[in-house]
Amino acid sequence: MTKKFYRINQYIQAKEVRVVDEKGKQIGVLATEKALKQAQEKGLDLVEVAPNTKPPVCKIVDFKKFRFLKSKKQQQDKKQAKKVDLKVVQLSPFIAENDFNFRLNRAEEFLKEGNKVKIAVVFKGRQITKKDFGYKLMERALEKLKPYSEIDFEPKFAGRKLEMTLKPIKGGKSEKAKDENQKVSQKKI
Repeated sequence: MTKKFYRINQYIQAKEVRVVDEKGKQIGVLATEKALKQAQEKGLDLVEVAPNTKPPVCKIVDFKKFRFLKSKKQQQDKKQAKKVDLKVVQLSPFIAENDFNFRLNRAEEFLKEGNKVKIAVVFKGRQITKKDFGYKLMERALEKLKPYSEIDFEPKFAGRKLEMTLKPIKGGKSEKAKDENQKVSQKKI
């Protein structure tokens, strides 16, 4: 977490500043000396919070408390930020039906958790001569995962791999989850 640098009190370089008091009420545009004098009378600091505006915005606050509240807010924002992982599901062009279904079920779980899924068809040896098998496999996978995802990156070759990335649909529920929700709502009635 990086700490932001704030100019305070006598280190504020602008001649005029827009002043906001400790309650958030705008006082107006004042000369820096006058604003600094008001802050000192209240026993508080003059803190430059928006240095790039014209005139710069300064707040009359207790600087230690101000910095503490800012760090708390950053920590809270960091906790609430959702982390999206990229999960990889590898297939081969001549994969058995059961293996294919098992791997796509795993991809479905990843999508329901809110993660992106990269589906990679890996070609080994002479399999690379049958690229159309890879594209057909991608179409089947896309068809099966359509209720839960949408294409983020179209299928394309990267060396000996055919790769496609899917992202989860917002609010995309499975049919089972929809049926369960309907059953629960019917029981409540």
